[in-house]
Amino acid sequence: METNGPATLDTESLESRVTEMLHTVYDPEIPVNIYELGLIYGVTVEPTGKVEIRMTLTSPACPAAQYIPVEIEGKINAIAGVTETKVDVVWDPPWNPSRMSEAAKLSLGMF
Repeated sequence: METNGPATLDTESLESRVTEMLHTVYDPEIPVNIYELGLIYGVTVEPTGKVEIRMTLTSPACPAAQYIPVEIEGKINAIAGVTETKVDVVWDPPWNPSRMSEAAKLSLGMF
């Protein structure tokens, strides 16, 4: 059956690919990806392919503050189906180690 409307984007699949890509971004001072560190507060994928990422950094003085969001934008924009990426860095709630995954804590010897 043929339809005349725009194709429907599988936002769930796209969100999964975005999350996978976030696992490839690292804070250069910590050998754990930003997703497992708990720096990602939210990912929203719209049916248009627009992706919004709400995140924080370990500290407002983080030396990587200038380039981590740029790296994220570049990597997410490279995913098929993404039409635009917006990275919003927020400081509330503040990050703390309790946001880290168990795997990240184990990797950093925090047990």
